[in-house]
Amino acid sequence: MPCKSMFLLALALVAAAHAMASASAQDWPARPLTLVIPWAAGGGTDVMGRIMAKRMTEIVGQQVIVENIAGAGGMLGSAHVAKAAPDGYTFVFGSRSDAINMTLYKHPIYNFQNDLAPVVLVADQPTILVARRDLPVDGLNAFIGYVKRNVSTIKLGSAGVGATGFIDCAIFNNMIGVDIPAIPYRGSGPAMQDLIGRQFDYFCTISGSAAGPLQQNLVKGIAAFRRERLPSLPEVPTAYEQGTEFEASTWFGFFAPKATPAPIIRKLLAISLAAMETPSVQEQLAANGTYVVAPEKRSTEYLASIIAPEIEKNGAPIRAAGLSVE
Repeated sequence: MPCKSMFLLALALVAAAHAMASASAQDWPARPLTLVIPWAAGGGTDVMGRIMAKRMTEIVGQQVIVENIAGAGGMLGSAHVAKAAPDGYTFVFGSRSDAINMTLYKHPIYNFQNDLAPVVLVADQPTILVARRDLPVDGLNAFIGYVKRNVSTIKLGSAGVGATGFIDCAIFNNMIGVDIPAIPYRGSGPAMQDLIGRQFDYFCTISGSAAGPLQQNLVKGIAAFRRERLPSLPEVPTAYEQGTEFEASTWFGFFAPKATPAPIIRKLLAISLAAMETPSVQEQLAANGTYVVAPEKRSTEYLASIIAPEIEKNGAPIRAAGLSVE
């Protein structure tokens, strides 16, 4: 075939591909969507995701199905979406854990920067240090003293290696001078159930996972790792007011497969924003210890801008503490 004919054919194929993508974006969504939660059911991320999915279903007129794919600190769920068809029908509730995994794991099974397309930053949850209800301490200073006296026998749980609470507790323990291996679970929900059942002594978890059990007096709140008390948990003192300067929280956002067309990303963004701006959604999230991000942070560009800095910011203390997973 002559070069000119090949060139024209190539142009025709590119034009056809663009036309198909445009038509696909115009029709989207024509069937149910799947929101992957990379943690077990019942935890704070799962509850938050389901609140959003329910409202998004009402807005878009197609069901947003929640699928829990837990394991490897959230990597299995995110990697699943990274490999999904880039058509906007599968997206993931990513988080700070994705940034953590890029340093914590020696061989992460996806690249957070290259394999997922940012859609929008949704919410933030501070980390809470909680203990079994009958642990014989009250307050952070008494807790630190108790841990140091019982370092050989005290048991620490976690939502899984790579979970933000796992990292936050590891950094906190390093700060107070103790080294306590964490019992890994497949999410904060299963871990919380065993803490209530007194199978271990304490763990760090996001406020969304801690709020319900604390409000029901099933566990003991030792400290919130933020400067101000949470409106949903006013009885839990902050680490700052107890004399310890330690702050930790987890952000959450929606991500699609990398090659998802820009028009579909914009539509998914619009649906997400409509859900986030719904008063009843904000009320439900607030009751769960969750803060919807400020309006100036609710753009695809903003979420894209924080990925590299978040990987570096979370990587620094992980490297300093010598944490690493094969």
